Amino acid sequence: MKVSITVNGKDYENDVEPRTLLVYYIRETLGLTGTNIGCDTSSCGACTLHLNGEAVKSCTILAVQADGATVTTIEGLAKDGVMHPMQTAFMENHGLQCGYCTPGMVMAAIGLLNENPKPTEDEVRMGLEGNLCRCTGYHNIVKSILAAASAT
Repeated sequence: MKVSITVNGKDYENDVEPRTLLVYYIRETLGLTGTNIGCDTSSCGACTLHLNGEAVKSCTILAVQADGATVTTIEGLAKDGVMHPMQTAFMENHGLQCGYCTPGMVMAAIGLLNENPKPTEDEVRMGLEGNLCRCTGYHNIVKSILAAASAT
């Protein structure tokens, strides 16, 4: 099937197998490897990106379901060489260790702040319940998100 998807501001038109997951389309067809594959079961959140402005786990969506949609991946956040405020907050507050979950965490965190611009710590923790990190213990991830929220 042919799909037309705008990814990070660029239009793409590709033939895909109808069963191709969006995460594989992004990584394998487009070569954007910042979106990670962690579990293929929607448990970890490493594949989180924005679909039409909403944070979603791209392992739960077929590429054909994204036909006509706008997708933003971690690669599309920086503008003119300037990191997105959430990326800066993660860097400044040590919100990462190995970095594998970080792209999904950043994308989920932006989605969270889009819905709730001034969350409490508990709201941040609840908002991240679908994203797993095996390295950080979440303290600095939460701290990063709260810092980004207070910077806006």
